This record gives sequence, structure tokens and C-alpha cells, in this order.
Amino acid sequence: MPRLVTGAASIGAALAILLAAWPTEARRAPRTPSYRLGADSVARYEQFAVAADHPDASAAGAAILAAGGNAADAAAATMLALGVANPASSGLGGGGFALYYRASDRSLTFLDFRERAPAAATPDMYEGREPPMPGRANAASQVGGLASGVPGEPAGVEALVRRFGRLDVARVTAPAIALAEEGVPISGPLARMANAFGDQMRRDRAMAGWFQATGMREGETLRRPALLRALRAFAQRGARGIYEGRVAAQLVREVRAAGGIFTAQDLRDYRVVDRTPLEANHFGLRWVTAPPPSAGGFTMLQSLAILERIPERWRSFAIGSGTARDPSRHAAVLHAMAESWKGPFLDRQRYFGDPDHVNLPLGEMMANARLDARAAAFHPGLAMPASDYDMPLRPDDDVAQSDNAGTSHFCVVDAEGNVAAVTTTVNLPFGARYTAGGLVMNDEMDDFAREVGVANAFGLVGGAPNLPGPGKRPVSTMSPTIVFGADGAPALCIGASGGSRIVTAVQQVAMNTLLLGMTPEEAIRAPRVHHQGVPAALRSEEFAELPAAVLEALQQRGHAHDPIHNVATVQLIRIEPLEGAETPDPVLGGRRQLTAAADPRKGGRPAGR
Repeated sequence: MPRLVTGAASIGAALAILLAAWPTEARRAPRTPSYRLGADSVARYEQFAVAADHPDASAAGAAILAAGGNAADAAAATMLALGVANPASSGLGGGGFALYYRASDRSLTFLDFRERAPAAATPDMYEGREPPMPGRANAASQVGGLASGVPGEPAGVEALVRRFGRLDVARVTAPAIALAEEGVPISGPLARMANAFGDQMRRDRAMAGWFQATGMREGETLRRPALLRALRAFAQRGARGIYEGRVAAQLVREVRAAGGIFTAQDLRDYRVVDRTPLEANHFGLRWVTAPPPSAGGFTMLQSLAILERIPERWRSFAIGSGTARDPSRHAAVLHAMAESWKGPFLDRQRYFGDPDHVNLPLGEMMANARLDARAAAFHPGLAMPASDYDMPLRPDDDVAQSDNAGTSHFCVVDAEGNVAAVTTTVNLPFGARYTAGGLVMNDEMDDFAREVGVANAFGLVGGAPNLPGPGKRPVSTMSPTIVFGADGAPALCIGASGGSRIVTAVQQVAMNTLLLGMTPEEAIRAPRVHHQGVPAALRSEEFAELPAAVLEALQQRGHAHDPIHNVATVQLIRIEPLEGAETPDPVLGGRRQLTAAADPRKGGRPAGR
């Protein structure tokens, strides 16, 4: 059985109950660095599974399931544990999206707990501002207090538990408190990201304590006493423990000391928003994914619609299982995907913003005639310029042409068949590179358009609908997704971290798994590519290199090539009936095999039973 927890600390009866569910031998396991490249990244279970990009976070969720919680409880515990174990990627100072499937009534709920701009935000708040400090990603929208939106994760965690969970907030917070009390071994990816941004992080008193004289070192113990105080307040009072009282007062004071503009009222006013998920049927499957303010779900669904329409019947080119794949078929599939992404990314630049503040013409953008026209522009042997796929809805609609980030995704499937796909973020690594109230504060304001036509940290060009304004939520690429099979049951829970590359990675791995003949193990490890139209370059990974023959075939089609360390980090759970299973249950679909995969690119590890 996978390790569920190591070490024990108590916040009273809640933690005592949880510890009773954890094997004694697991609690006595030695604390060693949890990161080993590719080790134990895929596992199979029958009862429940959690796939997160940090082993201790997967273990926290699995422990909650073992103690009688459901997928919502486990998702909350996993999210909180991620904030302790990997402060580069997520935490209570950030926000995110959750897509939740409840098996009992087959309902789908999308919770938007994305960060909001403060009430004092203005469209021109970044114009002409000098970088607050030296170093990489150092614009005023990327580092320091002015980069931080009002965090939504406290409200998001509480909403999952109160609306769908069985346990209370104190119970689901207990594993994160235990990790914060004991400390967490620093992983290789965390150490590398910290050392890359170390000069900026050392300006913050709390973050400076994470470094030795030679930098952050893998295997050392990360201790965060200020975060522990915030977690205890959250356990006692839920989101109010962060948005009101001592933690809130300290948070606002330290944000403003760092140059920020949000107030105690901004915290009190924060609310989770229910949104209707986007969904469509493609290739015989039902794809349910993130709606605006994410552009990720739209990009994937439009890409799938275009791929169904293109003349080249590339979808018969199943790449297949094993390593001996036909390079020409592999290149044909990747070429078709890359071309199908160019138009949707241009739509994102031109039209996307917070749906509560701008009119999003989704119906017009997804009109059949428009999709037909984009499919007709596809050439099986040539990489076409992005402008060939650019189809403004009105003549005067103008658009400017122009490595793993601070985000985590995880999936949970419980014994009842409930499914949670959750993506949570602080945006760039370690967010705005400072702490407030013990929380690593996000730099989500960089996901707004700093100015029309100016690219953000991921090369995404900003449009007027996505300029900052009071209470607005910035456009995202986060794409938590659940895919349903022909029988109507969930077949795949999937999502990713990695900025603009999230949606292309999610789509590739999902298609690898469900359409192109790969096992989940192969799908998660296979090389990935990315194209976002502007800049005009096909990106491929150094982590998992494309075979030389495949890359050559893509370049012969005219793709300019630009390598990148990796194309996002994907977590998935594949849900399949076991062979020989009895007649499917109307809710669970009979006995199932859960194949949980945590991407080796970030050193995660699944957990379950």
C-alpha cells in the first residue's frame, strides 16, 4: 500500500481520527526527499485514487478518503497539503478552479475561486511602471505587492467541503497542519525553482529563511511556522479565518508594505462563483472542461472540433502502444494538433476577459461555419501562418500580434464514483516572491493585459477585454477536465500546470490515452509539443525529446522549432471497467481499475487503495 503519511502531530480529535486510519508502518517511514525522476509516477487502484504533483499531497488526499471522506474532502486536503509542500506552485495565497462530478445524481459543478483584482485596480495601473526589483520576471505585474490579486483558495477549499464533502474543515486541514508542523523535505524541482528566483525571494523575511548559504538544497526540511498559524486559523474558522481577524489584518498590512493596493474589504468581499462548465461531444466522447474566465477549455473544444473536420483523416493514424512508432504518423498527428491551436489562441487574445465584466461571444466563436473555415485552412503538409486561421467576428475587431510555473493540478476519484479535477495556482513560481500573513502571495495580476498588445510571462498578448479593473478575474489557461465514455460514465480526469501550455498538454495526453492507442504510462511520458499561434514557433520538450525523424518531418512542413524544458505537467486518473466485471452499476459502472498518473516532469506520485 502506498505511503499515506509520515510523522504525526495533533490538532485535537480531528487529527487523532485521521491518524487511526493511517498504517503504523507508514507513520514511521523515514522522511527522505520525495522527488525521484519518474519513480512510482503511475499506480493502479480499485477503490480510490489521488494523483497530485507532490507525493505528500497525494498521500494527504488518500488519507482523508481512507478516513471516510469523499472526493470533495480529499480534494480540499490535497490542495491544502500542496500549499505546504510546494509553495512554488500553489497555496492559500492563490486561487483556482474545481470541476466536480457527483455520481449520485451525475451532476457537474464548476467552482471559480480565481483571484480577483482589488477594488482600487485600474486598466492603466501598470503603464509606465519601472520593475520593482532586478531579476527575471520582474515587471510590476509579476513581482511585489502590486502583482497580487485577492486570493480565492481559502473560499474555494471551504466551498468544496461545505457543498459536497462529508467531513468538516478542521478534519480536511489536519494533514496540511501535520506537514507544516513536522516540515517537508525539499524536492529537486522546488530547490531548482527557488534557486532561480533566490535573489528576489531573499528580500522577503520568511522566504529568506528557506535558503542555506549555498541556496535551497534538495532533502533539507522546509519549515513554515507563519503558514502553520494561518492553517490553524483556517481549521477553526474556515475561510473567515483568512479573510477576517488577525491573519487578514497581517495579510493586508504586509501586502500593502510590499506595494500592493488591496484592503480588508477586498478580502471580506471575496466570493466563489458557480459557472456552467463547457462541454461538447467529439470523437464519440463527452468532454467537460473549464469555462471562462479560462480560455483553456474553449481552446481545447475548438481544437477538437477542427480536428474532426480536417480533410486528412489523421485520426486513423493511431500512434499506438510501445516505442516503435511510425515517425510519419506521429508527425502527422502533432502537425494537425499544432495547426488546430493557432486560431483559438488568436480568439483568446481578441475576445477573452472576465465573463462577469465583458461580453464573450462564445456561440459566434464556435459557430459551425467558422469551424469549417478554420478546418479548410489546414494543409496536411504545410505549417500555415497563424493569420490564415485568424477569423475576426467583425471587420473592426483588431488583435495585437506579437518553464513550469506556479501552478498545480490534481485529480481525485473516490469509491462512490465522485470525481474532482482541480487546478490551483499562484501564477509564476513562488507567485509575487513575497509572503503576507504566512501565505505565498500570487502574482495573478500578470494574467491581465498589462497594456493592450503587450505579452505576459508566457508570451500571451493582452487584449482590451482582459485589462485589469475593480473585482475582475484575469483570463486563465487552466483546464481541469473530465471526459466521459460512450456509456456515459467518467473515463478520464485530467489537468495540468504550465501557463499557456496547460491546455495543449491536457489535450495531447487525453488524446494519447483515449484516441491514439497509448497506455496511461506512455501517454504521460510521451513527448509533447505546443503552439499558441503567436509567437510563430512550435515548441517541443528537452525533458522528453521528440524522435529526430519526427522533428525533421515537422520542420519539413515549415514549423519553426523552439525547444523548451517541458510542455506543462499533467496529472490524470484513467477510469476503466475491470475485465470480467459484473453488470455495470448505474452509478459506479461496476468494478473499476483506476490508473493514476502523476507527471514525472515534476516528480509527483499518486496514492490510493
